Amino acid sequence: MLNLMKKINNVPCSCGKTHSFDSEVYAGRGAINKLSDVLLGFGSRKVYVFADKNTYAVGGEAVTNILESSEIAYSTFIYDESPKPDEKGLGSAVIHCPADADTVIAIGSGVINDIGKMLTALGNKKYIIVATAPSMDGYASTSSSMCRDGLKVSLSSKSADVIIGDTDILKTAPVKMMISGLGDMLAKYVSICEWRISNLLTGEYYCENIAELIRVALRNCVKVSDSILSRSDEAVAALFDGLTIGSVAMNYAGISRPASGAEHYISHIIDMRSEEFGTPADLHGIQCAIGTYIATKLYEKLYSITPDFERGTSYARDFDFADWSEHLRTLLGSGAESMIALEAKEKKYDKEAHRERLKLIIEKWNDILKIMKEELPEISELDKLYDKLSIPKSPTEIGTEAALLPEIFKASKDIRDKYVLPRLLWDIGLLDEFAKTVE
Repeated sequence: MLNLMKKINNVPCSCGKTHSFDSEVYAGRGAINKLSDVLLGFGSRKVYVFADKNTYAVGGEAVTNILESSEIAYSTFIYDESPKPDEKGLGSAVIHCPADADTVIAIGSGVINDIGKMLTALGNKKYIIVATAPSMDGYASTSSSMCRDGLKVSLSSKSADVIIGDTDILKTAPVKMMISGLGDMLAKYVSICEWRISNLLTGEYYCENIAELIRVALRNCVKVSDSILSRSDEAVAALFDGLTIGSVAMNYAGISRPASGAEHYISHIIDMRSEEFGTPADLHGIQCAIGTYIATKLYEKLYSITPDFERGTSYARDFDFADWSEHLRTLLGSGAESMIALEAKEKKYDKEAHRERLKLIIEKWNDILKIMKEELPEISELDKLYDKLSIPKSPTEIGTEAALLPEIFKASKDIRDKYVLPRLLWDIGLLDEFAKTVE
């Protein structure tokens, strides 16, 4: 099982950073029974339990039985509907939380956990997440993926003090949620590749030890992917371990780089359109799997490309940020405003900075191709895996209009100040050309 069960503090690394991991992880069959010891260790007197209807049905009875047998006072809040990671979702959890609660137990996975981390970051409360699905990699991260003013943002919150992943609970999750978890793991192919490329081109911090931690976890998940459909203990354990290690890696790095890249931003754009216009969206990991397929296919096209200075500078010279801003407003509605405002700080479209970056790209092109070769699977490998598990390869399979796919891909470069595939394509003047091939 997980080899990161205990807190790790102030561990020096060859990357120059001192890494810390501040959560306790209990994983495996019967892990829920650790809850009473955890609460005793915390000295908990009043516990606030929150969940949605589905997650409470899976883990609520086990949690409340332990609280009652431990004679610990508690209150519960159950969302009528699955909450959204926005002001309303967080506000509902906050307003129902007793002021004298010293410990919060969230029962759930993605959104529930993000809300729990935000809630407990606002007050001096211990936080325990009882995981109900191996569906995403945020269990131990110190940030929450939220929608603020319509924009999908990663907000600083806190890592859970204790993460409980009881495989007897986890394997009751719908198979689709397990496929979502695998999708979030497959995203690591792209995230590690782009982290290395960014380190090469922008000097962004990079840690090979963290990257290798992710690679091993990813290989373990792919190795057991055949048995995900049957919810085997081995597959469930590997997924939960891999996803937890993903969030530990983000803790170590202090950034989300080890676990997300262009594939996540494609997912974010789909989510933002769904929030603004009510268009279809799917589970986070499913969308990340789609984004991974798109990015891998486009990266493969780069092997036949030689970047050209004149083409790149001409493309940048003709780019009109004001026109592009209006385009974003049409595509995303109100959520576009925060993205547009980021450019004042990022200055990614600055012509002189672009020229210098393009020169470096041309100089380092063979190194970029080498990184891609080392980190990314061949698209034929993904085809086999996706077909075997019926994983969607295109946003059209989850309801996105085909005509919007090029625009969604191009907009994904503006989500965060992070060097990812669509930014590389913009730099070499091929973003429009490549975007047209997204299907």
